[in-house]
Amino acid sequence: MELILKQDVENLGFKDDVVTVKNGYGRNYLIPQGQAILATPSAKKVLAENLKQRAFKEKKIVDDANKIAEALKALEVKITSKVGAGDKLFGSVNNIDVAAALEKEGHEIDKKFINVIGGNVKRLGKYTAIVRLHREVTVELPFEVIAQAN
Repeated sequence: MELILKQDVENLGFKDDVVTVKNGYGRNYLIPQGQAILATPSAKKVLAENLKQRAFKEKKIVDDANKIAEALKALEVKITSKVGAGDKLFGSVNNIDVAAALEKEGHEIDKKFINVIGGNVKRLGKYTAIVRLHREVTVELPFEVIAQAN
C-alpha cells in the first residue's frame, strides 16, 4: 500500500514522503491516526506541486537549523544527578533530561528529536546524544553527567 505521510513517523519516514507499507499498518493505524493519506495519482500531483513551492522556504529552514547546530556544538552540557555507591545514579538520565538541560541554555528542542546513544545513562561520565533539528541536519551533542553537590 502506497501512502503519503502527513507528519514524521518514527522509523518510517518524514512528512510528505511517499512510503510503501503493509496494508494493515496503513489501513488500521496510519490513516485513522491522521498520519498518512492514500497515494492516489491526484494526491501525488498535489504533493509534487506543494513540494515545488516549499523548496524555496525549505532552504531558509535548513539554514536556520544549521545555525542552531553550530550553537549546540559550542555548548558544554552538564547534567547533575544524585549518585549512590560508586558512580551509579539514582534513576537514570535520558532524552528528557537532555532536553531540559538544553532549555536552560536557551535552546528549546522537543525531547522526541533527541536520542541518547546507548539508551538511558545510569553512571557518571561523558556521553553523546544525537539531536535531529531537521531531516537533513543532525548534531552529535556531547554531555557530561556529574554528581549533585549535597
